[in-house]
Amino acid sequence: MPASRRELLGLSLLVTGDAIVTSGSASAAVPAHPPLQLFAPKTFPALRFLDEAGQHISLASFHGKFVLLSIWATWYIPCQKEMATLDRLQAKLGGPHFQIVPVSIDTGGLAPVKEFYTRFKIQHLGIFLDPSGSAMEILNLQEIPVSFLINSDGEAIGLRSGTAVWDSPRMVRFLTHVISSKSPT
Repeated sequence: MPASRRELLGLSLLVTGDAIVTSGSASAAVPAHPPLQLFAPKTFPALRFLDEAGQHISLASFHGKFVLLSIWATWYIPCQKEMATLDRLQAKLGGPHFQIVPVSIDTGGLAPVKEFYTRFKIQHLGIFLDPSGSAMEILNLQEIPVSFLINSDGEAIGLRSGTAVWDSPRMVRFLTHVISSKSPT
């Protein structure tokens, strides 16, 4: 089901920081200051991008899993630093209930991303491409990296704008809790 203009505006307000949405019913096990901004489940736009083989894929392909969707670029130093932590997080938590989907907005397509994965020894993440930058436009993003936590029903439930140390013990505990409880709110 496509997102309404109101839902897209709500997501863009969250990304740009023009709105603050808090969870009113967070579980006691969720930290008082979670490492990402949490909000009530929101319809997420139907993004389409390419996989490593050049095949079109959408977020719907991951239905039934929690997804950490990261929008990034090989040339941006903060993204370069963050990708290693995402790779280690995928190694720790990736599986039937959780997957990291790093979508590169590099206009050069597959070649610079493969070179990046080799140079930085990224071994546990799939390659996903958005060389047209449509995700930036659809999500009204003004900066990268930006990561969305998407629940197993395909709804956005969390956001991190800017870099994070994704494999920190605090983040791993938090994500493990969210994945096991099915919803943080």
